[in-house]
Amino acid sequence: MFRAIGSTNNPKLTTHLSLAHSETLTRTPSNSGSNTSTSNGNGQKPAGRRLPQAIAHRGYKAAFPENSMGAFQGAVDIGAHAIETDLHLTKDGIVVLVHDPSLKRCFGVDKKVSECDWSYLSTLKTLREPQQSIPRLQDLLEYLGQPGLESVWVLLDIKIDDDPDVLLGATAKTIESVPTTRAWNERVVLGCWNENYINVAKSYFPSYRFAYIGFSLPYASRFLSEAHSDVDFNLMQHMLVGPIGARFISKIRKAQRKLYIWTVNEERWMEWGIRKGVDGVITDDPKLFLEVCERWSEKGKEQVGSGSKRGGELKNFKMHVNAFMLQILAVMFIWVYWPRLATKGKKKQGKEGPTTVV
Repeated sequence: MFRAIGSTNNPKLTTHLSLAHSETLTRTPSNSGSNTSTSNGNGQKPAGRRLPQAIAHRGYKAAFPENSMGAFQGAVDIGAHAIETDLHLTKDGIVVLVHDPSLKRCFGVDKKVSECDWSYLSTLKTLREPQQSIPRLQDLLEYLGQPGLESVWVLLDIKIDDDPDVLLGATAKTIESVPTTRAWNERVVLGCWNENYINVAKSYFPSYRFAYIGFSLPYASRFLSEAHSDVDFNLMQHMLVGPIGARFISKIRKAQRKLYIWTVNEERWMEWGIRKGVDGVITDDPKLFLEVCERWSEKGKEQVGSGSKRGGELKNFKMHVNAFMLQILAVMFIWVYWPRLATKGKKKQGKEGPTTVV
């Protein structure tokens, strides 16, 4: 394990955003508990609580090809507190940062990541401009290991397309191999889609924090137990709208866990996240979210937003109707696909456990 030390500010950032990164060191993802400090992610101190952290969804996706080094660096440059990214495994065991199991959507190649060696994948370029190569987890960690970036942390999305032992074993070896002045267990949160993957992740990463990723609140409730006290929540934002969602947020707070919401790209939903006191907002446009936070802290919540009162009420009504419709679709999806999703990564009887931990 690596020894943790303090950080320095990134000289590329503005004073306001540099303060955001500097303050993040006092509220690392390795700490449990809800978002109740009196200082916020922008270095300011509104009464009662700080603002949520800006978590860049697949990097700065609004401006760069997703899950690319350009997107990651762009997110850091505009002041994002954290980077969210996705893990898949190549045929020869390299952990790469790609969302889809297929290369078709982003790279125009009708092959699966798991069918290709790194030597081939490293030659591909994104369809979206500016064209970028596929990064490895090692590339991202080496970038974040540079002096001045110690405050930036990573929220990993462990995809369920690969065998959990193989993928998480390779992930552990990769993280262990990259030097850092601030321990990775203070900077990396491992997100998993079901309990099977979380349990395997715990065996490889005993000193890390984890996050349940999903949209099923009944399933998520199992992680509120003391047995899962090291598990936070990374939930689909629309599933938390309404009285049922409000009660679940209260349970998360009572259990002293963190809550991250995805994927939030509209200003009004960003404001909703601030009002609900979530710990992090996962967004394609972290720059926009930081601007919303700045307006919120400077003008106060009553003055945030645009348009007439009547127009705002209509927009809020439409937003809640859309959220309700998405909740219905999510319930239908869970009913059809959940038996398969919940059993993904289940250990086979007699299978050997992990041989390495970090």
